[in-house]
Amino acid sequence: MTTSALRRQVKNIVHNYSEAEIKVREATSNDSWGPPSSLMSEIADLTFNTVAFAEIMGMIWRRLNDSGKNWRHVYKALTLLDYLIKTGSEKVAHQCRENLYTIQTLKDFQYTDRDGKDQGINVREKVKQVMGLLKDEEKLKQERAHALKTKERMSTEGTGISSSQQLSYGRRTSQYGEDYGRPRGSPSSFNSSSSSPQHTSDLEQARPQTTGEEELQLQLALAMSREEAEKPLPPATSTDEELQLQIALSLSKKEHEKEVRACQGENSLLQRALEETHMGIEEEEEEDKMKKSQVKSFSWWSGGLGRYIMRYRTFRLLVSSSNLS
Repeated sequence: MTTSALRRQVKNIVHNYSEAEIKVREATSNDSWGPPSSLMSEIADLTFNTVAFAEIMGMIWRRLNDSGKNWRHVYKALTLLDYLIKTGSEKVAHQCRENLYTIQTLKDFQYTDRDGKDQGINVREKVKQVMGLLKDEEKLKQERAHALKTKERMSTEGTGISSSQQLSYGRRTSQYGEDYGRPRGSPSSFNSSSSSPQHTSDLEQARPQTTGEEELQLQLALAMSREEAEKPLPPATSTDEELQLQIALSLSKKEHEKEVRACQGENSLLQRALEETHMGIEEEEEEDKMKKSQVKSFSWWSGGLGRYIMRYRTFRLLVSSSNLS
């Protein structure tokens, strides 16, 4: 088992990938050779299962989003997609048309390896081929008919698959509860009840056979754990940015309203204080006026009384003087 294959198996277990996802990952690996036709045939059969179809397409779209040194992921995903469009469920082509923009963007795929070789051309040429099928309905029908006949003929011949390939890709029973390995080129394939013996699970296959292999698996698991921990957060999508902007605007609006209410409250208190101060000043002025009025009245009264007393005393003196005379 190669290091890359061992790494994939460890990753499959760590991320708990489903059976369909594991097959797609195997078919679209970074290995320098192309995906085996027997494996692509099994994946095509799985597209007729609703659950498996969603898992397969989800993994393919993830592979198509790779770039740079993982250009083989993109190229092999397009190769697998081309095969599924021709021999898999018709839902494959339907979903591809719904996501046509994602495929079209790969027409400008660029990657040059260390030797200066343009590897992006492989992706660009494959995109043209897939787009040609999706945009020409008549051509797609002809290609599907031809591919399904070829697939049925090869499946009936039962040749070209080694025992090692059968162990890796030849299982006929799966977690999806159906014999998905039958050819689906004719109605008779749905009535077939034959099945091959069930092989060991992926977990059993990934179990180390030697101490060295066990140590290698442990090192790979630790390296993957570090990669996950050091992986930068994915950039926010436009939808996330719009949502964050809306939240920020909402919070800003609430803060502004809160400040306005606080300012209005302060203004109200200030106005009330000014009114109370004004009323106090008016009351003090009224009191001053009353005091001045009282003082003035008292002064007038006291002055008049003094004059009266003086006159009375003068009168008494005059009377006394006259009596003495």
